[in-house]
Amino acid sequence: MRRSWFILMFLWLPLMAAAQAGFISGKVTAAGTHNPVAKASVFLSNASYGTATLDDGTFTLNGIKPGQYNLVVTTLGYEEYTKQVLVGSQPINLVIEMTPKVMMMRAVNITSNADWKKNYEQFKKDFIGTTENAKQCKVTNPHVLDLTYIRRKQTLEASSDEFLVVENNALGYRTKFLLNSFSSDNLTHTISYAGKALFEELPGSESQKKKWKAKREDAYYGSAQHFYRSLYKNKLADEGFLIYNYTRILNPNRYQEGFIQKKIKQFEMVNRDSARYWIDQQNVPKWAQENLIKPPLKSIDVLRVTGQEGIFAITFPAYLYVVYTKKHEEENFRDIYRPLDMENFETSVVSLYSKRYAIFDMNGIVIAESPLYEGTWSKSKLSNLLPVDYEPGD
Repeated sequence: MRRSWFILMFLWLPLMAAAQAGFISGKVTAAGTHNPVAKASVFLSNASYGTATLDDGTFTLNGIKPGQYNLVVTTLGYEEYTKQVLVGSQPINLVIEMTPKVMMMRAVNITSNADWKKNYEQFKKDFIGTTENAKQCKVTNPHVLDLTYIRRKQTLEASSDEFLVVENNALGYRTKFLLNSFSSDNLTHTISYAGKALFEELPGSESQKKKWKAKREDAYYGSAQHFYRSLYKNKLADEGFLIYNYTRILNPNRYQEGFIQKKIKQFEMVNRDSARYWIDQQNVPKWAQENLIKPPLKSIDVLRVTGQEGIFAITFPAYLYVVYTKKHEEENFRDIYRPLDMENFETSVVSLYSKRYAIFDMNGIVIAESPLYEGTWSKSKLSNLLPVDYEPGD
């Protein structure tokens, strides 16, 4: 049965590669009145395809790389519209009705200018990153952000009703991000956010574009996007990836990270000895036992096709240990296990949630049940983000 699946899959892959660029058109109107909605932003989330509706509410997006996308329509005074579309060689035509937004009073958070600046600096670090690329990113409209720091939870929250515009002069993109929600927990050191992004090419000289091309390729190779594309094409080894089943057991003698951070915060200003004790607790190994299961897995061991063309699933029992053998890791991740006989290659640990699988598309983008990444892939912030339709060599 597994052999039949394998053959069918690879007979189908050349057909996908030959798929023509897609085309989406449509008309945007107001619900109830059916009046056209002009100058609404229409774009494919996290991609480089975007436009605005004309005076009669119509729009077109063409030259789209095949794959699954979230089409987003947004404009002031209306609820945001989203629709999942699978782009192939057949044109897509949509009739979109926008629902007027019910204006509600928002709570006003009064903060000092110093507090806002402090919160904003943390937001930039956690959302944009701290890499060399991040140093070349500029937020052009920071005050569209609504920033709130919840002291009792030690959590920074952020959102925006308008596009947050970030000019990434390292990769050559202007990223317009609709930030629906953002949370950075200083106790557990976890960051989560939800939103939609549109990528636009920055203008530049030929020499500048050549530098951007090299930077984009560096960001792409070894990334999660690169991995998922290599996985469904059955080219893991060719592209430099090794994957292993990986198991580990929590250390029962170590307190949870959030509890340790809470204690450090509690004692750092009042009792240095107690604070030192809890700081030392951070060095207690998180895992009591770790086991990397050899030999490496193959694509067929973790990849599943779905009932939808161009959509795949990845599944594995506990954790997936992913090694990219064409780059060495420059950062020391304390909780990432490294066998003594393995070079210091870039390494990521992938864990799944309750359903024990994640769904991704031909663009190499997870579209459902997003996994948790540790190690190299955990460093990926907005400053290293590429459009889902990016191809090396473009």
